[in-house]
Amino acid sequence: MRARYVFPALAAVAALMLTGCVDNSTPAESGVPERSAAATTKDDAAAALVPAEVADRGTLIIGTEPTYAPNEFKNEAGDPIGWDIELASGLAAKLGLTPKFQVAKFDNIIPSVAGGKADIGASSFTDTVEREEQVDFVNYYNAGIQWASATGNDVDPNNACGLKVAVQTATFEDTDEVPAKSEACVAAGKPPIDKLKFDTQADVANAVVLGQADALSADSPVSLYAIAQTGDKLQPAGDTFDEAPYGMVVARGSELTAAVQAALQSMVDDGSYNAILDAWGVTDGGVDEITINAAANG
Repeated sequence: MRARYVFPALAAVAALMLTGCVDNSTPAESGVPERSAAATTKDDAAAALVPAEVADRGTLIIGTEPTYAPNEFKNEAGDPIGWDIELASGLAAKLGLTPKFQVAKFDNIIPSVAGGKADIGASSFTDTVEREEQVDFVNYYNAGIQWASATGNDVDPNNACGLKVAVQTATFEDTDEVPAKSEACVAAGKPPIDKLKFDTQADVANAVVLGQADALSADSPVSLYAIAQTGDKLQPAGDTFDEAPYGMVVARGSELTAAVQAALQSMVDDGSYNAILDAWGVTDGGVDEITINAAANG
């Protein structure tokens, strides 16, 4: 269950979700989204760690692809919202900066941060050793993988050979999880998984609801949100598995990494972090300690 004040905006998204009418493709930039952590107070110690060029600018440019509800998605006005967006807004406030969201394709965000076009990336990035070769990750949440299927169509994620499985393009499920399962099928002499890729998570859910795919695979908060928002049309398929850390993306070796870590830890310590997770019903993946590059160091 989500807090009462979350329902109005989410209801509008839910109404659009199965119609395919949500437009998540238009590049745009916006300021602080609604229900952001605007009340978060500046942490002087964390702000002192911000590189001079960012502090002088006064804004924190945050790359995101808002197509992954409830983590990050768009409201009716086209502004990014979601608990991941609120955490990014909160950490900006802790650093004494104004958040400026830069909407981009998911697979363009890491190159954008590495190339200096964005300061950080906040888009439900799973921290992996391979990604750490390009950027640093400030780890702030643990999410597992959760499959979902059409209600009444029982699917076992560990026995999905020959099935059609929908995923969002460039997610961990697209690049790692489903391909590994498919390769295991082939190695066992069974048919591969037919992976169906879609640009938005709404399209992923629609594919299962409409019978185009047997199941979907997504991060646990995203799958559970889709199940809730489609009423009785979707059901969990198996249990959550392969828990891994989310990380805010920062340029490799940047002084900003320590600032983002300090800002998020300050949010954990003052309770604003847990307040955001609780409001969105995603507290299960919350952490007590903000770390750096957990994939390599964990």
